[in-house]
Amino acid sequence: MGAAEEFRSFNRFFTKEIGLLDKHLLASDYTLAEGRVLYELAKNSEQTAAEIGRSLGMDKAHLSRILARFAKRNLVRGRTSPDHGKQRLMSLTDAGRQAFAFLDQGSQSQIEGLLAPMDNDTRQQLVSSMRKIQAILDRGKHDRDGVAYRDLRPGDLGWIAHRQAVLYHEEYGWDWTYEGLACEILGKFAANFNPEREAGWIAERGGVVVGSIFLMQSEDPDVAKLRLLYVEPSARGLGIGRALVAKCVDRARELGYRQIKLWTNDVLISARRIYQAMGFQLVDEENHHSFGYDLVGQTWVLDLQAQ
Repeated sequence: MGAAEEFRSFNRFFTKEIGLLDKHLLASDYTLAEGRVLYELAKNSEQTAAEIGRSLGMDKAHLSRILARFAKRNLVRGRTSPDHGKQRLMSLTDAGRQAFAFLDQGSQSQIEGLLAPMDNDTRQQLVSSMRKIQAILDRGKHDRDGVAYRDLRPGDLGWIAHRQAVLYHEEYGWDWTYEGLACEILGKFAANFNPEREAGWIAERGGVVVGSIFLMQSEDPDVAKLRLLYVEPSARGLGIGRALVAKCVDRARELGYRQIKLWTNDVLISARRIYQAMGFQLVDEENHHSFGYDLVGQTWVLDLQAQ
């Protein structure tokens, strides 16, 4: 199946799995849309109907009918905004909060029931996949302030080798031997890690790993290596690659290195543009056959003392 068919197939499966095809939500007399409006009112302070509509992406007329039904059942109240006399601020009544609590507990119990048969590793895999789906679909809707940069944690090295191998295969056709190289580099980094001369950073967005970079020592004590920069396709265009390189350069300068050297391939155009923008100079090129292809390897150097 194509991407659209796969997406639709998953959507049909998921909506059936959590009961979204039922006329009412969680054996209550509320529809799914009504449940979402109750949630929005319960989790936020007073809001106008327009604000609720924007948050939920809901049709104005549909939302108006829901709020009218809620008012008739004494689930919501409204008051005139003290700042804008033409605006009505909506909030839940005690009865509305009780209705939300019933739905919220029912939803919690339903999901706990779905997760109960799974072991902890399977649950974590499921949650990670859900975060990744959300991050991809939200691409472009959030600014770069939603990106966090952190130090390494258990599991990061294996994940980075896996993701880079998969991405480079999808984008450039490279074979499985690239994963062997990444594992070799990361294995040596872990085995000989020197916190006074080396570091690694992970970029996260919405709790999902979206990039990484490493500062490693070389045989020359004055020269550091920048290695394994990558950014997930779902997070490109947010300045993450440049921010990771900047962190690497700043740390190398703090640690007293004279130069940073990196090796890359000319087909990695986006990465090369970042290196050029940061002041790296191309000092050597060589043809080689790796990962199933004839490639042009490049060595770039940044003189930290000239900055």
